[in-house]
Amino acid sequence: QVQLVESGGGLVHSGGSLRLSCVVSGFTLDYSTITWFRQAPGSERKWVAGITSGGTTNYADSVKGRLTISVDNANNTVYLQMNSLKPEDTAVYYCKKSTGNWGQGTQVTVSS
Repeated sequence: QVQLVESGGGLVHSGGSLRLSCVVSGFTLDYSTITWFRQAPGSERKWVAGITSGGTTNYADSVKGRLTISVDNANNTVYLQMNSLKPEDTAVYYCKKSTGNWGQGTQVTVSS
């Protein structure tokens, strides 16, 4: 059974950092593309970053230079390192497998 479980969210001051984790099971990251999305209150869910099985990464313009996506195949985990956080980064963050499986999300709140 395919599962994705996010963790690492929390409350942080503006300029702070967090590292989100997405632990997957039921499939191997060696052959998967994983993306991170976020959904702020009252807004649509938006794409943030993605990483292919070959290690190619892509980022939304709003997070370039501040967020870094990476994968640890040995531990079946995809990370999203978030630096220089801003209040507008406040959202629930989700990881998603390219086949459409979503995690349950983790809340990130950035105070000004």
